[in-house]
Amino acid sequence: MKYIENYKRMADGIAALMHPHAEVVVHDIAVQKIAYLANNYSNRDVGSPSLMDEIDFADGDTLLGPYRKVNWDGKVLKSISIVMKGPDEKPEAMICINLDMSEIDKMHQVLGLMLGAPEENAQIDALFQDDWYDRINQSIQEWLHGQNLSLQSLNRTEKRDLVLALEDKGAFQGQGSANYVARCLGLGRATVYKYLKEVRR
Repeated sequence: MKYIENYKRMADGIAALMHPHAEVVVHDIAVQKIAYLANNYSNRDVGSPSLMDEIDFADGDTLLGPYRKVNWDGKVLKSISIVMKGPDEKPEAMICINLDMSEIDKMHQVLGLMLGAPEENAQIDALFQDDWYDRINQSIQEWLHGQNLSLQSLNRTEKRDLVLALEDKGAFQGQGSANYVARCLGLGRATVYKYLKEVRR
């Protein structure tokens, strides 16, 4: 991408201004991969799939959101995506800003103020319906809630049970999903594959 260095500097500037609460992700639309991450707290890697190939950009589309997402650690994120066009006026990149709302949500709960992330939006849900990062995050939090456990307190057996529960939900169909789950659970990639191999026999 010709202008990637400019987008990197933009991402670094936004992340620095809002540090440590904002993560900025630069997606290369041409190859559908993450080109850069500033203040990475979503456990994704540069070169990972962007999962945006199902998004159909209309000519006038420049801004998507704000919309609500859940991070792998359960934190609520308020996100917005900005379509960046090249000299030919065709979309070449998307810059996604993910704002950690956990501290504001605490204030919201205590003070009763309307400061939470926006309600789910059907249009946004449709755009990101194939985002397996988000589906895995939601599934992890649902399982933890159902078991009355926290991610930080899981022992090895509980982590294995969670991996198997994610497999049962079809969470490992996305490219790189096993690596992502391994990072979220603090497991080695080989360990996750071992658990999956056991259940797939």
